[in-house]
Order: sequence, then C-alpha cells, then structure tokens
Amino acid sequence: MAPLQVYHSGLLFAPETSLIRAGYFGKVPWISLQPRVVDIWSPLIQTLEGHTGAVFSAVFSPDGKLVASVSDDETIRLWDTSTGKQCGVVECDTSDVNSAVFSPDGKLVTFASDDETVRLWDTSTGKQCRVWEGHTNNVNSVVFSPDGKLVASASDDKTVRLWDISTGKQCEVLKGHTNCVRSAVFSPDGKLVASASSDKTVRLWDTSTGTQCGVLEGHTDDVNSAVFSPDGTLVVTASKDESVRLWDTSTGKECRALEGHTADVISAVFSPDGELVASASNDHTVRLWDIPTGEECVWDNHTPWVTSAVFSPDGTLVASLPADETVSLWDISTGEQCGVLEGHTEVVRSVVFSPDGKLVASASHDETVRLWDTSPGKQCEVLDSHTDCVRWAVFSPDGTLVAYSSSDKTVRLWDTSTGKQCGVLEGHTNVVCSAVFSPDGKLVASASADKTVRLWDTATGKQCGVLEGHTRVVNSAVFSPDGTLVVSASGESTLRLWDTSTRKQCGVLKGHTDYVNSAVFSPDGKLVASASYDTTVKLWDTSTGKECGVFFHASWVYSAVFSPDGKLVASASKDKTVALRDITAKTFIGIIEIGSSYDISTIKFHKDGMHLHTNKGVLLTSRLLSRGGNQEPAQTTPLVHIADQWVMYNMKKLLWLPIDYRPYYVDVDDNGKQLAIVTHSHGIIFISIDSTTLPPAYLLPSSDSSSAVIAGKDSLTFTQRSKL
Repeated sequence: MAPLQVYHSGLLFAPETSLIRAGYFGKVPWISLQPRVVDIWSPLIQTLEGHTGAVFSAVFSPDGKLVASVSDDETIRLWDTSTGKQCGVVECDTSDVNSAVFSPDGKLVTFASDDETVRLWDTSTGKQCRVWEGHTNNVNSVVFSPDGKLVASASDDKTVRLWDISTGKQCEVLKGHTNCVRSAVFSPDGKLVASASSDKTVRLWDTSTGTQCGVLEGHTDDVNSAVFSPDGTLVVTASKDESVRLWDTSTGKECRALEGHTADVISAVFSPDGELVASASNDHTVRLWDIPTGEECVWDNHTPWVTSAVFSPDGTLVASLPADETVSLWDISTGEQCGVLEGHTEVVRSVVFSPDGKLVASASHDETVRLWDTSPGKQCEVLDSHTDCVRWAVFSPDGTLVAYSSSDKTVRLWDTSTGKQCGVLEGHTNVVCSAVFSPDGKLVASASADKTVRLWDTATGKQCGVLEGHTRVVNSAVFSPDGTLVVSASGESTLRLWDTSTRKQCGVLKGHTDYVNSAVFSPDGKLVASASYDTTVKLWDTSTGKECGVFFHASWVYSAVFSPDGKLVASASKDKTVALRDITAKTFIGIIEIGSSYDISTIKFHKDGMHLHTNKGVLLTSRLLSRGGNQEPAQTTPLVHIADQWVMYNMKKLLWLPIDYRPYYVDVDDNGKQLAIVTHSHGIIFISIDSTTLPPAYLLPSSDSSSAVIAGKDSLTFTQRSKL
C-alpha cells in the first residue's frame, strides 16, 4: 500500500473530534462528500486480518507480546500485539482445531485437533516440533503444566493423556471416565489434573503416578468445565444440570452448590484472589458468586445466551461473551456494565484478557481477531439510526437520494448532498427485502416478507399504495422504464405485474418451479428477466405475459440484468459464475468464473455497457464481447467502484477502506462519482468523488480493460456456446 493512500485513509476515517482530522483533513480535496465516522476513538486498537475462515479462539502469550489464533482455515497464526503484524503461521491440515495454549515461558504453543493428534509449535521459528499420536477420537482441549514440562490432553476417547515435552513421549494414560472428556486442567502446583466429562463426573488424577485420587460426583448431567482455585484447595464445576458446584480437592466432597441459573451452565471461573466465581449460562446471564457467603450478583441484560466469562488479572473486571457480535465488560465493584466492545460482524467465539489486563482479545467467525483497550470503557458509535441491520441501498435516478432497507421493517431516505436522513417509510409488518426508485424518482417501491409491495411518495414519505396478492415473501419489485408498471418476484415461484396508476394487478407470470429471487425490465419495457432458485433465468413478454426464453445455470440464480441497449442479459449464480447472453442474436457469449470464495449475488450494468457492478467489485465484459463477435464499447463515463478493500477510480486504487467501512453491499450512481456503502457494522456511509481535484493519472481509463477486477485477483474465462 502506498504511503499517500495510507495517509488519505487515515485522515478520512479518523474520528470527527480527533486532532488529526481537525488539522489535516483539507489534504483530501477530491472527497466532496465525506463518509460519516464516529465522533471519538473507539476501544478497538488492532484488527488482525489474515485468516480466511472463522476464528475460534485467541490467546495471549505470558508476556502479552504475542497472540495465537485458531481458525477453521486450517491454520494457527501468531500476531505481534504491538504492531498487529502476523509473525508466524502453522498449517494444521485440519479445519477442526479445538484449542491452543502457550507454554508458561511463551516458547511453545500446543493445540488440540479433531484429527486425534496433539501438536507442539516453536514460537521462535514458527515450526512444528512435536506431533503426539495416541488418542483414538477428537482431542477437545490441551493444557501445559505450571512448570511447562507436561501437556495434558482431553479426548472424546474417554481418556486424558499426559505428554513429556523433553522426551516427546506419552507418559500416562488416565482412564476411568465412561464418556467423552470435555476438558482437563492442572492444579496450580502441577500435582493434580482435574478432568470434566459427559459422564456427569469430574475426576482428580495424581500426575506423578497417573492414578485416580478422587471422583467428584453429584451433577446430574454433563459437566462442561472444571477449574482449580488459585490456591488449589477447591475445584469449581459448571454443568448442563443448571448448577455450579464447589468441591474440596483434599476430600473430594462437595462443599457448596451455587444454584440460580435456569439453563445449561457453560463455564465457571475463579477470580484471581479466589473469593469469587463467575459463571456463564444459556439462560442469558452471567452470575457472580461470593464464595464465603454464596450470595450472587446477576448480570442479565444479555440478549442471546452467554458462552463464557473471564476475570481480568487484577480481578476488577469481568468480560462476558454473549452468543452475538459483541463482548461485554462488567465492573465487579459496582456490578454494572461498563463497556460493550462492538465491531465484529459475526458471532464472537472467545475472549481473553492480556496478562497486564490492559487489553482484551476477541476471536470471531468474521475471520478476524480484535484487540481492545479495556481502560476507557468507551462504546462504539452506530453510524445510522436503524434498529436492525441494513440490508442494501440504491440511488435515485438523479443521484440526489439513497433509499436503503433494513430488517427493522422500514425504508429510509438519505439526501446525498448532505449525507443526512430525510425520510422514514414505515408500514411494512415484516422485513423489507428490497426497495427501488421509479424512473422519475417520485416514488419508491418496497418489497417485503409481509407478502406485499408498497409504494411511497418520496416528497412526503407517505404510503400511496399497497400491492397485495402474493402468498409468500416478496423478494424484489422494480418499475418499468416508463413507470407505468411494477413487476414483483416472490417465494411462491411467480412474478406479478401491477399498474402503478390503479395499484391493481394486471398479470401473473407463471413458469418457475422454485423461489424467484429477482426480476427486471428491459430498457424498452417489452421484456422482463427473472432469476430463480430453479437454476434458470426466464424472459417474459410483458404484453402477453408469456415466457419467451430460458437460460440455465448449474445452481440457483441470484439476479439478472439487461444491458443499457437491451441486447444483453447478464446473470449471477450460486455456481460462482456470471453469464452473458446476447438475446437479440440468441447466442451465449460467455461466462466469467469467480474464485470459489466469492458469491456474486447482485449485478448492475454501468451506463457505458462495458462494466458490471457487483456486490464484490466490477467485472469488465469487453473480452467476452470481443470474443463473442461484438464490438467492444468505449468507456464514456468515469468509473468509481469498490474492489475488496479499495475504492477504485477508473480501475486504479484510490482509497483504502478500514475493515469497519468495507461493504457487504454497495451501489454506484449512474454518473460514476458517488458510492453508497452499507458497511459490515450495519451502517451506511456515502463517498462522493470530485474529479476536478483528482490527480491527472486517475482521470485516464486504466490500460487494463480486458480482465475481471474483483478483489484484485479474479479470472475471466470465455466460453462460446450454441444457440439458446
């Protein structure tokens, strides 16, 4: 990344009240409409990117300088916490790595896997130095002994095994459980191992002899976890039987049952001073228990269930992990929530404090690990006023408005000149699936899971029509070029035509055999193209309502769109292709094959007919057109779009987008200068490019106009087919 691009990105996305923005923002003159950003710096310090699959766990090294992360992309990665750079990667050869942990001196990492092995990794070299085989089923957890000489592994094969690091040999097999062992943990002095099992027991083992020295019986369902107190005199257990129990390690007797949860207790952990226990449960609560008195404090404002809770090293905070995209921080002295760490875009799987308590690391299915500052207790600001996630956005024909729909059952209008919300369209009783402007921009048609299409006056924000007749969810609705008709696509396998002046149904298009995802009129309004889960694109004659053409994909079709001259139809499919067809010559021109990690779900021709805007970037059709015998169209307008992490202008990288501002949906106005970006954090931002102040190099079209540009690395494959 060029230094100038880093500089511009840093200025543009710095918080509104930051000194850097106040002092230097004028250095980005070519942004005429700036994206809205948060007012103050959030607690987020680093986002560690590199994994290509869900991240299951992250753990700090003992000195806090490294983080190890485990992902289903079949890698474990090491990260430098001061720079955020990746400093090591181990290929695991399996997507089912269950846990990783550092040795006490930080020189080794061990991890457990569903491939029945336990592996050691040297953090200084990034090389694997041991592979231990012996388990006969999935390995669920691994842990180092306090002196770093042993590793204990717990498995679904009903055993715990001890491994000697110096010799590389298995030294004990701890047998006795009658069902899978979920976890194993050493006592603080390393003399005991406690193992928690689905056989409803916890067993204590002497590490020197490998003999069982206690069975903790009393739970009436699976034991999910067992943890020693800091002085080793107690064990706390969490069970599916909705209880937390304390046990005396010297006698093996239960000394207290902590009852109050109303669903499975997933985990329980001691505070650093051993005076408190925090438990996390499927009943949506975290509970704090005072060990001497048994009294509890209930933290119950979690919306989903809670998967874990962990104390900070100084015992002043608890971080809890709801089964959503956030981490909650709680102040033990007050019992109040003191922070919500928001920014992940998918469920968070693990959370852990750094050894000094100043950082929290969270690992998520969104393929990232994030590092947070625990001291400010600041909450991230939401960039829009929707009460639920934004689904997509679309420009009005003149580019002055953007409508975007949300799962909060509303459509909202934004003024692109000011970046301010200027209308809320309320009336749907279920999720709004799509919204679109009429050709003159005076109306919006919205399609909903409430089985209706609604028409709205953009000037007043008032509902002016309800189009009823569908019997299942309406996925999309779109106006004809003259605005006299609306076509709607539904989960009932049909399309319906509506007269916008009378609000009456004037046709039903039947022929699909599955869910219809989308429909669109041809530029002259004489045809409709529809895309369906039945793997077809169908063409319909709007005057007769008859099917007049059908194209096939290998999997369901998300969307289809006409070129500006009406001669071509492009369609995007789950089969990882975009197909291009000449409907006037009735020939299949070719396909653009997308990398296996991409799904192109939305497509739209640019007004020059040469580019296809997609939800993942821009495709260039020129190679397909020239090989198909068509004349390559000239680029007539500037082109702004997004490819992966970049705002592109005329196919050149213009502005790097930080992770929280990257789109899962984007629309571009017809003039090729404005972007409406629905971000991963479910907000919406606008970026407008003033070409008069851009460096001259950006004003010339790219010389590379013969390949696809999606995330910077997609291939374009040409195939000539027979008559349709």
